[in-house]
Amino acid sequence: MDAIIAPEASLEVLSRMEMHQLRDTGASELCEIWRKCSLAVLNSGAEQDDVRQILKQFERFSISILPRQWGVELELKNAPDAAFVDGKMIRGMREQLFAVLRDLIYTHDRIISSAHFDLTRSDSITDAIFHILRNAQVLRANTEPNIVVCWGGHAINRVEYDYSKSVGYQLGLRGLNICTGCGAGAMKGPMKGAALGHAKQRIRDGRYIGLTEPTIIAAESPNPIVNELVIMPDMEKRLEAFVRIAHAIIVFPGGVGTAEEILYLLGVLLDERNADMRLPLIFAGPPASRAYFERLHDFVGATLGAAAQSRYRIMLGDPADVAREAALGLSAVKEFRSHTEDAYFFNWLISVGLSFQQPFHATHAAVAGLGLHRAQTPTELATNLRRAFSAIVAGNIREAGIRQVEAHGPFVLRGDPAIVAALDRLLRDFIAQGRMRLTDPDSYVPCFRLA
Repeated sequence: MDAIIAPEASLEVLSRMEMHQLRDTGASELCEIWRKCSLAVLNSGAEQDDVRQILKQFERFSISILPRQWGVELELKNAPDAAFVDGKMIRGMREQLFAVLRDLIYTHDRIISSAHFDLTRSDSITDAIFHILRNAQVLRANTEPNIVVCWGGHAINRVEYDYSKSVGYQLGLRGLNICTGCGAGAMKGPMKGAALGHAKQRIRDGRYIGLTEPTIIAAESPNPIVNELVIMPDMEKRLEAFVRIAHAIIVFPGGVGTAEEILYLLGVLLDERNADMRLPLIFAGPPASRAYFERLHDFVGATLGAAAQSRYRIMLGDPADVAREAALGLSAVKEFRSHTEDAYFFNWLISVGLSFQQPFHATHAAVAGLGLHRAQTPTELATNLRRAFSAIVAGNIREAGIRQVEAHGPFVLRGDPAIVAALDRLLRDFIAQGRMRLTDPDSYVPCFRLA
């Protein structure tokens, strides 16, 4: 469908330079990222994660800037019909469309191209993340801790999805807000449940924050419940943003992307500088997911040890118990932040090392060079394991990663026998349970090889 779309309070004006950057119909990288992210928003609700199939299906889609006396409008051509009702764009999608424009412009001009931020320094990277979130109006002063970050996979079964929705409902009844990776499955379920809980409590300003990044958004389109969408520049800044704004984290069943998130957080928490940090971490699922969490727990123990296992609690069953545990954890977070004089809206005190902040580009050489061995600290091993899972995510659903595997074969992961064996057991389970991909999981061909 073709349409001309006006903004609604998200981004109404652009400078001449900004318009020039996005009106250049040449193959500028920013322009192509903008097109793909915009298509992902308009394709919300699609039951597939094959990024090249999505791009091929809408290869004639285009988006461009129309300067007006009163501001800007967007001209869409061959947009997905599902984004419209009776010829009018769905309001939530229009908001998300302009959120994409807002974040890409801000990040390009004020972060990446600015001399104000040195993205080789840890403190400067954290400051950049703060500014991106503040520009998106995610950071709100004078509010008590109430954001529960929910992680989990987009390729989960119906029982697990319904469970994540039930936990979200219980969180919503307690007035808590939800932040996820913004996609389907365990990213949508908690938001959908919380929306119902908020409605029952007559909470009209419930927050459903979705954090994503350009290389994954096409495969994990924002779900329609997201009312605060933020596009972070890369996966590492997205992960740090989760940790900085979270007051508690609940992990539902998932696949390699969820494992990447877990290893990132455990690696951060294992840093001795964070020994006293209060950040409740709960692994939650229905009783039917017991084997999944047992395997995950065994993997963490076999690689990072008992200290990492002690940083989370596994809870199976009653969603209300999970919500009560999260709410109890928020009280501890509030007390800790008050005592240490840290902000409620941004966790400045947690230390995130540079190795967790530097973008990892999944090439065959980079993957082969990962140190999956015990001759390093648990934090360093967590960094390399996180990157290994990031490479598998890239080979599964990221366009560049898929092309790498097609051109050069599977990524090869090498390491100590015990670590590789634990990794092998976990990944075999993910494949057998259909957790690697949403699109045609039964015909999944591994993008990796263990050595």
